[in-house]
Parts: sequence; structure tokens; C-alpha cells
Amino acid sequence: MRARPAPAATRRRRRRWVTIALFLLPALVLFLLLVVAPILVAMYASAFKWNGFGGLPTDFVGLDNFTRLFGTEIFRADLWHLVVLVAFSLGVQLPFSLAVAMLLNQRIRGRALYRLVFFAPYVLSEVIAGVLFSLILAPDAGMANQVLGLVRLDSEWLADPDTVMPSLFLVMSWKYFGFHMMIYLAGRQSIPDELIEAAKIDGAGPWQAFRHVTLPLLGPTIRISVFLSVIYTIQLFDLVWILTGGGPSHASETMAVTMMEYGFKRSQVGYASAISVVMFVLSLVFALGYQRFVMRRDLEGATTSMGGPR
Repeated sequence: MRARPAPAATRRRRRRWVTIALFLLPALVLFLLLVVAPILVAMYASAFKWNGFGGLPTDFVGLDNFTRLFGTEIFRADLWHLVVLVAFSLGVQLPFSLAVAMLLNQRIRGRALYRLVFFAPYVLSEVIAGVLFSLILAPDAGMANQVLGLVRLDSEWLADPDTVMPSLFLVMSWKYFGFHMMIYLAGRQSIPDELIEAAKIDGAGPWQAFRHVTLPLLGPTIRISVFLSVIYTIQLFDLVWILTGGGPSHASETMAVTMMEYGFKRSQVGYASAISVVMFVLSLVFALGYQRFVMRRDLEGATTSMGGPR
């Protein structure tokens, strides 16, 4: 027959759990109030036709807001803009950030200054960056047109539906490539130089050493960078709102901008809540799927594969 634990041991164990609970309680309360509660309220409001005033909504419409949402050309365009920005980010911005990080890892004069200059835009708020580039890309008196007008390459930039998305991506890259560059630089500096030297002794050139040694060991860092880039793009709002407001003619609108437009300008809070639920579901599905199929090896401690689980 197993002996019962001593009363003193039971009291110590109870005090330990009480201490853990007291430390976790503030964070848990904040999480419930600031994360879980808004999600539940948005899900609830998305099933009603509600203008946001007069107490809780009562005009139940079921899934009509979602049916209307996916039936509108504006929201379908928002999804396409998301795909375009994600493709540009993964295909241009992140490789460029990686290339700059590899360059600044070399022993070059002034590399500390270059790192500071490239990282500085990330420190600025999205509002400051948006106002700055709205002045630079202004159609008439903007700096970009004054310079490029000398070679007849001036453009409407933010006012032309054909150029507004590339212009928006340019601003996004300026703002965030330094952040990803620093992530890649930190990942590269965590790789022992002995591995690179061993590859060179075995006859590997600079590109072969990068392709077969550096890049695989940077796999976890790259996967984190991709994850952050996609999640940010799904929730993109500040830069678009300041630069274009979603225009011209919805050509640069994102889901967050559409939600803002309908929720706060048109007082269609139920419809805007449906948009927020779609954004939440997209982010959640991507995050869970990405961690399950791409980052599983990293979460289990493996660091040597660029691909997902094998």
C-alpha cells in the first residue's frame, strides 16, 4: 500500500501551485480581455446587421455578411492584393534582405554604420513612413518625380492603379527589409566559421559554401522570417491607410482597410466584423499549418534542413 505524502510536502506543493497561479493570473486576465474577448465579440457581431450603436445587436442575419463579403468584387480584390504582396515579399524583399545580410557579415569598412542605416527605417512608425513617402511620391512636387523627371521616368505612383501596388511594395520593403536583414545577420553569426572553413578546405567555392552550408543552417531563421512576413501582410493596414487610403478606385485596398472603411465610416459593424473574422481565420490557419508542416523540425530542435518535416 502506497504511503500517503507527508502533510508538510503537501503544503509545499500547494503553495507552489498557488504561487504559479498568482504569477500567471495577470497575464491570463489580460490575454482573455484583450485577445479572446475581442475575437468572441467579433464572431458574435458578424452574425448580425449592426451599426455599432444602441447596445448589443439584435438583427440576426446568420451567414449573410459572409455571403455578401465573398460576393463583392472589392473583397476578392483584397484577397488578390494579399497574394500579390506576399509573392513580392517572399520573392523579392526577403532574398534581398538575405543578400544584404550576407554582404554585411563580411569584413568591410563601416559595416556597423551600414547596419544602423539599413535598420533605422524599421524603428520609424508606419505613420511616419507613410507620411514621408506620401510626400516623396506626390504626383507634382514629390522628390521622386523631380529626380526621375530629368530622364522622363516620372509617374503618378500612388495615384495610378497600374503603379500603386509596386509603389506600396517599395515602401513596405524600405520599411521592413532592415528588420529581416538583422534576423538573417544574427542567424549567420550563430553559424560557426569553422564549418565554412572546412567546406573551403574541401574545395567548395563561395557559392557552394553558401548553398550547401550557410543556407541550410539558416533554414530556421528563414522560416521565421517568412512566417512574420506573411502574418504582417495579412494584417497590413497602417501604410496603406496613410499612403493611399485603399485607392485609387480600391486598387491598393487590403482587408484591414476595407474593414476600417465599412466599420468606422459606413457604420456597418456587423459586416466589418465578418471581415475581421476572415482575417483571423486566415492568420490562424496559416500559423497552425505553417508550424505543423514547415516549422515542426525547428520546434523539435532540428536546425539543418531548409525544407519541412521529412
